Amino acid sequence: MEKLVAEVIEKLGKLKHADLAADLSWCWVSFQNDQNPVGVIEKASQALAAFKGAREKNAKSVSKKLVEDLEKALA
Repeated sequence: MEKLVAEVIEKLGKLKHADLAADLSWCWVSFQNDQNPVGVIEKASQALAAFKGAREKNAKSVSKKLVEDLEKALA
């Protein structure tokens, strides 16, 4: 999961979603400290929505594998 979160944060930065990337990063560090996944799940869900929106505009902007991996992690 740690590698996936890092990929998601990096991709959010490239898609100019810096605020969401920063929020997800903060939530991930918080999760590592307190093991409460609520914030990570919420922000990762928002990232997934952003990725799906980006893929609708340009299918090559976000890899299908990244979207699928994030969906699996949230399931």
